[in-house]
Amino acid sequence: MPGTDFGHPSSLDSVTHIIQVALTPVFLLSGIAALLNVFSTRLARVADRVNKLAQALERAAPEEAGRLTDQLSYHRTRSLVLDVAVVLGALGGGATSGATLVLFLGALRNSTVASVLFILFGLAILCTIGALAAFVTEMLMASRGLRAEMHDRREAAVAQRRTEHR
Repeated sequence: MPGTDFGHPSSLDSVTHIIQVALTPVFLLSGIAALLNVFSTRLARVADRVNKLAQALERAAPEEAGRLTDQLSYHRTRSLVLDVAVVLGALGGGATSGATLVLFLGALRNSTVASVLFILFGLAILCTIGALAAFVTEMLMASRGLRAEMHDRREAAVAQRRTEHR
C-alpha cells in the first residue's frame, strides 16, 4: 500500500484494528453456518419421514392411502419452508462475507465504503432474521404434525380397543 509505513507503531495499530473489525462478521458467519447445519438436519429428518410414508403408501389400503397422501403433502410444505430458511441463511452468509470483503478493500483503498458495508451487513442481518422466521415456521409445523399424528394414533388405538371388545 503506497504511503503506508508498516514499521511505524501507529500503522501496526491501524492494521490490527482493521483486522479486528473485519473479523467481527466472522462470528455472524459462524452463527449462520450453525443455523444452516440445523436446517440441513431438519431437512434430512423430513426426507426420512417422506421415505417411510412413501413405502407405507405402496402397501396401504385405499382408506389409509388418503391419510398417507395428506401427510406427504404436509411434509412437502415443511421441506419448502426449510428451503426458504436455507436460501435466506446462505444469502445472509454471502452478504456477511461481502461486507467483510468490502471492509478489507475499503481499508486498502483508504476510501469510504460505509454505505456498501452498511447495505451488505444489513442484508446479512435481514436474511438471517428471515431464515430464523422460516425455521420457526417449520418447527411449528413439525410440532403440529406430531400432535396430529399422536391424535391419529390415539384414535386408532381407541377404535381398535372398541373392535376387540365387541
